[in-house]
Amino acid sequence: MKRSFVAAIALIPLLVLAAACGSSNPTTKPSGSSSPTQAASGPCAYPSSDQPAARKDIKTPPATPTTTKPTPVTITTNKGAINVTLEADKAPCTVNSFQSLASQGYFNDTPCHRLTTAGIFVLQCGDPSGTGTGTPGYTFADELIKDDPRVQPCKKVKTATGKQQICTYAAGTVAMANSGPDTNGSQFFLVYKDSPLPNAYTVFGRMDASGLKTVRSIAAAGLANGAQGDGAPKSPVTITSVK
Repeated sequence: MKRSFVAAIALIPLLVLAAACGSSNPTTKPSGSSSPTQAASGPCAYPSSDQPAARKDIKTPPATPTTTKPTPVTITTNKGAINVTLEADKAPCTVNSFQSLASQGYFNDTPCHRLTTAGIFVLQCGDPSGTGTGTPGYTFADELIKDDPRVQPCKKVKTATGKQQICTYAAGTVAMANSGPDTNGSQFFLVYKDSPLPNAYTVFGRMDASGLKTVRSIAAAGLANGAQGDGAPKSPVTITSVK
């Protein structure tokens, strides 16, 4: 069963954050500046995934985004509200998918199953199964921006797999987890402290100050079962709604 992930860089070693499709600890490869797959009936394509949907009766998003303007949403959790501005002007197909899933209640009563506290600093959510392998039953292409100012500065870093272009995902960033190029589904991550990562994850939103404070409080509680650096949050985090 594949996992989707976010690669966590700790200078030499390459730590991986999984979330949707991919192996349990795959190595992330930067995918450059991909553009969304084109569809005959609209600019966004959402082909069926080879993984079963984590929740039934989810409709595929429309091929044409309902908005291309920044849009505020609130991710309500049992630990507090996380206010996010979705950047549909920069990642229209990604935001289109996120809004479609949210409107169908896909994220309701789902766990944020992964927290990293070393190398990179993110809370990962969006998998109803809580296993890191859950998908909505479809995938979609990356919406990466070459030399994206939102993930600067970037520099060449020597990792366990060779030199990579590693960028800085600033605290407050909201981005998609994946298992490689163009494998986005429903899993996403919330950056609560500047984190070094390849420009391989579609950035589609930003938390406000209060939302960032909520995620930092979750991280401050630490990891479950004495885990070090990467694991489930010590105090379970559940998304109750996204509106």
